[in-house]
Amino acid sequence: MKILLVAGARPNFPKIAPIAAELRRHPEHFDTIVVHTGQHYDYQLSGIFFEELELGPPDHFLDARKDGANAQMADILLKFDALLGDTEPDLVVVVGDVTSTVVCSLAASTRGIAVAHVEAGLRSRDRRMPEEINRITTDAISDLLFTYSTDADENLRSESVPEECIHRVGNVMIDTLQRFRDKARASDSVQRFGLQAKQYVLVTMHRRSNLVDDAVLEGLVDALVRVAADIDVLFPVHPHTRKRLEETGFITRLQKAERMRLHEPVGYVDSLCLQDNARLALSDSAGVQEETTVLGVPCLTMREHTERPVTITEGTNILVGVDPDHIVAETQRVLRDGIPEGRIPELWDGHSAERLVAVLRDGISLR
Repeated sequence: MKILLVAGARPNFPKIAPIAAELRRHPEHFDTIVVHTGQHYDYQLSGIFFEELELGPPDHFLDARKDGANAQMADILLKFDALLGDTEPDLVVVVGDVTSTVVCSLAASTRGIAVAHVEAGLRSRDRRMPEEINRITTDAISDLLFTYSTDADENLRSESVPEECIHRVGNVMIDTLQRFRDKARASDSVQRFGLQAKQYVLVTMHRRSNLVDDAVLEGLVDALVRVAADIDVLFPVHPHTRKRLEETGFITRLQKAERMRLHEPVGYVDSLCLQDNARLALSDSAGVQEETTVLGVPCLTMREHTERPVTITEGTNILVGVDPDHIVAETQRVLRDGIPEGRIPELWDGHSAERLVAVLRDGISLR
């Protein structure tokens, strides 16, 4: 079976890494081709991940345009469609909910090529988020839907996805976390940033809904500045976030906060180390919700909704919304009192890629 495994943005790389490794363990069954669309394209958001996660260079790099979302989508579609014509795969595997995921799924489906969606069935119920539209669309046209939680299974069933298409295999991103956890523990990143373990807050923020509205962004900056009055705060700033902070002038307020450390994005191993040693994480990231749940670190998610409710019901995640007063109050409460101990969800055990590939090896009927 010839498989195109697609990645485009930073959140995708820890998800495709274990799948690619497991497929390559069975060359008698699979011809595995890794495609990087170039949606995220600089070293800190892309290249370093291929190195650290031992993926090797992608077989195809599409070098997607960078001059606007719609132009980038159109460019990915045309280039990926041409690649489909050249390679004639049996199956296209996409992960997550980024632009590349939905665009490459559409291109494959239009050509009558089967699509498998890894991380299917997640729903925030907030269609203002582009990621929600991407998830719904990709699931609607996928032939195989690999899920990691019971609520994802139920979401798909409620949307009339045939039972035989749904396969709960667990969370492939946790495969990567487990594989590199010892390496992360050996990292000196905490010391490099001049921090002490469990004596700092880690911040990540890149969600479009938190960046496009000046009032929302200003409120989040206000909250972070107030948190930094009481504890060290490390904030690796995503390029899109930095651009908006500079456009609005809000970055000056962060730079003036005495205990705030702004930094460029960090690689996967350093990110894992910094999460593991944080007192808590303040984030709008989906992946951080999952990783902190496994690491047992409190995560306060600066969003009104999450498509990953299992991180709340079973893990260490708390939705705090975007009201600055509430964010500060909840941060202070968790710093003072901690949170109840969570548990790792079922099948988040480091063997999800093995189960996924086993489904493919069992001889799934593709269109």
